[in-house]
Amino acid sequence: MRKLLLSLCLGVSTFQLLSCSSGPENPTMAGQLPAIYPDYVGVTVPAEIAPLNFNSTDETIDRIDVVVKGSKGGELHAQGDFADFDEDEWHQLTAQNKGGQLTFTVYGRKDGQWLQYKDFTINVSTYPLDEWGLTYRRIAPGYEVFSKMGLYQRDLSSFDEYAIIENTQVPGMCVNCHTAHQTDPSKFVFHVRGDHGATMFQMDGQREWLKAGNNQLGGSMVYPYWHPSGKYCAFSTNQTKQGFHVVPNERIEVFDLSSDVFVYNPATHEVLMDSLLSTKDWSENSPVFSPDGKTIYYMTCKQQEYPLYYKDEKYNLCKISFDPETGKYGERADTIFNAVAMGKSLTWPRPSYDGKYILFTLMDYGYFSIWHEESQQWLLDLKTGEARELTEINSPKADSYHNWTTNSRWIVFTSRRDDGYYSRLYLAYIDDKGHFAKPFMLPQRNPKEYYEESLYSFNTPDFTKTKVNFDAYEAGIEIASDKRIETKVK
Repeated sequence: MRKLLLSLCLGVSTFQLLSCSSGPENPTMAGQLPAIYPDYVGVTVPAEIAPLNFNSTDETIDRIDVVVKGSKGGELHAQGDFADFDEDEWHQLTAQNKGGQLTFTVYGRKDGQWLQYKDFTINVSTYPLDEWGLTYRRIAPGYEVFSKMGLYQRDLSSFDEYAIIENTQVPGMCVNCHTAHQTDPSKFVFHVRGDHGATMFQMDGQREWLKAGNNQLGGSMVYPYWHPSGKYCAFSTNQTKQGFHVVPNERIEVFDLSSDVFVYNPATHEVLMDSLLSTKDWSENSPVFSPDGKTIYYMTCKQQEYPLYYKDEKYNLCKISFDPETGKYGERADTIFNAVAMGKSLTWPRPSYDGKYILFTLMDYGYFSIWHEESQQWLLDLKTGEARELTEINSPKADSYHNWTTNSRWIVFTSRRDDGYYSRLYLAYIDDKGHFAKPFMLPQRNPKEYYEESLYSFNTPDFTKTKVNFDAYEAGIEIASDKRIETKVK
């Protein structure tokens, strides 16, 4: 219908053409901003992003009409049940207006009469995404069964989503803890839980399935993070348990009976351990490498008696040096952010690829932030040592699980701000001074319909430079075979 309307406009007089591109005639001025979903008012976006389609949240509006004009030229028009922009026209407009603004004029039809709302703008950044898309896990927010879940990838310039692997291929399988090598999926890893547990490494198209547990490690290989060189991958060995709350605002608690940090060498199948990262009375967790590969950042917590003292599980951020040439650790570990002194707990540290910052989540206790309504994002400046709460992007509802683009200009994170129950994906731009623009929800073709009908939460998102090339059918056969490679501790 949109293409037919456009062709009709092109085939008639100039007056009629202007009428088609300029919205309805003789509207009543509403004197307020339009009520739209998602809220894209005032956001900053990359030129490559998929069209910011939106719905009216006013139930009395039966049709909307939107005209978008660029500050550097160009115009776009859409009319229908929701704002559904042509992808090619949208990208032409955003490319033309890098460093400028797009102004949205929105009309809504109510009882046969068109209303014109106040205009709003979005900013088009000069900084590109430099990434093809996102990878993430989609899972029902249940507690005891996995239901249908899997790892998926999404083209950020369109609405195309592809399954990487789903648990329907192997009964009882759960896939989690996936990551690519600095957003390059030619090196890709994820963990499989269940009767056919394993840690999968795919490097340059070749897959290996590691034995899920190692008696010397004391647990499975989870929470991976690649070394910048691609030569190593850091893990922790979490023995997680879960418990249930009986209060209305809390649902589930996940805690570690024990965890240690180590580095794995895929070429030799060797696990590099150190006594400073494998202590009896402390839990070391969630290691990440610095951009130069010479430092490991990780979380550490004094072991408690669980579940009795679960609220005393509080993590600090620490670091230890690492020599990529020899695979040896430094002789001391240092605390670089003392969350415990604040009466808080830190989780999910993620350094920016330019080496300036560490993004982390702060909460009251524990480390499984997705279940903590109070969890909020903080930013540590590695040059000054100062950290601040990111009030410009936080919400009252569980903000967590974040990652950076390799140009360190964009982040993706999960948030339950939408309805308090389901985790959605949001993106945000960061400027030269370390301040973030208003975040925007991951665009969908028909956002209201998509999110209302979805029964799944998004978590552990990360960017990817290219589409992940993964043979899910063959991988399912390999998982079911139980053929595994033993790791050895060095």
